[in-house]
Amino acid sequence: MNFIQVSFSVEQALSDIILAELSAGDFDTFEEFDGGIHAYTEEDRFNQIFVDEVSDRHQVTYETKVIPKENWNETWEKNYDPIIVDDQVLVKATFHKDLPSYPIEILVDPKMSFGTGHHATTHQMIKAQLDIDHSAKSVLDLGTGTGILAIMAAKLGATQIEGTDIDEWCIENSRENFALNGLSDIKLQMTAAQNFHCSAPFDIVLANINKNVLLDEMHCYADFCKPNGHLLLSGFYEKDIIDISLSAKEYGFVIQSQQIKDDWAQLTFVKSE
Repeated sequence: MNFIQVSFSVEQALSDIILAELSAGDFDTFEEFDGGIHAYTEEDRFNQIFVDEVSDRHQVTYETKVIPKENWNETWEKNYDPIIVDDQVLVKATFHKDLPSYPIEILVDPKMSFGTGHHATTHQMIKAQLDIDHSAKSVLDLGTGTGILAIMAAKLGATQIEGTDIDEWCIENSRENFALNGLSDIKLQMTAAQNFHCSAPFDIVLANINKNVLLDEMHCYADFCKPNGHLLLSGFYEKDIIDISLSAKEYGFVIQSQQIKDDWAQLTFVKSE
């Protein structure tokens, strides 16, 4: 299957808005460049009318390009640099060689999945995970993408890890990345949160998605999280913190910490008993 690359030439402030709008559609992979943003989706999911509406709404132009599936890795290798989080975590791909060692190292070959550590939200989620004790804990990663947060949970000592995604390509990519990191017992379900089969609540719930999905699924997160368990959320802007916090509060979550990076936000909650 081929992929469609949509490129908007816009300033940083507007590129963040466009990214958020496209992520609410069928675009799930993004790449910032000097002067704009690339967005990617599978060819059969490309909605020209939707993209035109985004373009018209912000009075910007865009270009499209077809990228054959077999060329995707080559595209990433040209633009994918290793990521370091708090001098504790190194996120790299298999083609990165001769790098300094760090306490935690994660191998991720992203393909078409979202979550390489480059985007502020993924970086923030990894940083937030560093602040939580994962030892012998159960973890649920909703919208797992590349599987990077689930891998991070395993590196931090979690012993029961499950993940979900609605995209078959993400499920495939996650399994490949789990194998790269020597992980064989992470369970995956290809489903949305509303249809996820949860046999028992989890100690830690992770969701790096977008504002609308987070608000729609908040009741699910409450069902999935144990009392005194942690809920880590990202994928929304600083201006959305109030809406996300109020929704979480309705379901018994108390905010513990927050981060802001490049106008993107991350919130950590604890579920009341």
